[in-house]
Order: sequence, then C-alpha cells, then structure tokens
Amino acid sequence: MSKIFTLSEAQTLLPVVEALLRRAQAAATRAGEWEQEMQQLSHRIFLSGGMHVDVGVAARRRAERDKAVQEAKDTLAEIDSIGVTVKDLEQGLLDFPSLMDGKPVLLCWKLGEPAIAYWHTEEEGFAGRKPLDPQAGKTERLN
Repeated sequence: MSKIFTLSEAQTLLPVVEALLRRAQAAATRAGEWEQEMQQLSHRIFLSGGMHVDVGVAARRRAERDKAVQEAKDTLAEIDSIGVTVKDLEQGLLDFPSLMDGKPVLLCWKLGEPAIAYWHTEEEGFAGRKPLDPQAGKTERLN
C-alpha cells in the first residue's frame, strides 16, 4: 500500500519535496539543452554532407547530458520513495495520497502555490481538483 498523508504531514513535507522538484526540473532542463545542442550538431553535419567534429567535445556534451538525465531520474525516484507522485515535472504538479471521509483522494499542489489547498480523486485528475474545505472533511490516516 502506498503512503497516506494527512494534510498536516503533506504541508510539513512540502518544502523538502519542492526543493527536490526544483532540482529535478533544473536537471531536466540542462539535459534538454544538451540534447538540443547535440541535435543541432547532427543537423549541421547532415546539411553540410559531413564536417570535422571535435569528438572529445561531443563526447563531453553527451556525458553531461547523460549525467543530467540521471540526476533528474534519481531525484524523481527520491520523491517517489517519500510517497509523493510527480504528475507533471515541467508544470511542477505533485499529488500526496490521502483519505477524506474514509475515501482515497490526492492532495494536489502546483509549484508556485503557497500551500496545499486542493484535492481530487484519481479519476478526476488535475482538471477536477477542488479547493480543500476544512469544514467538509479532514484528511485522515489509515489505522
């Protein structure tokens, strides 16, 4: 069974998970930049019918890209091991499994929001997220 968070636990954990999310985003951005540079080089080689390429520089770029990809994967795995799901790395969408009135829900947070203030069911996804209403039901823990 996956980890179940109370709202309080999720809020407390949010700064740690946000820092990990930002690290994964930065690594993914670096990997994308290196990948784009390598694709542009391949395209220039193709258009020119061949050209001299500094193999050492190209190999270092590829290694840097691979390192950034691995850093992003490792950081996402670290977030997952905490029990939090990254739904969209680029947008910074996180889901914390929880219970509300005895039913499974996902506490939903998006990068830039000051706190966890929304929830949705697994079926509804981000598009169906609703504001948390402290009067309507509290998140709880399975005993």
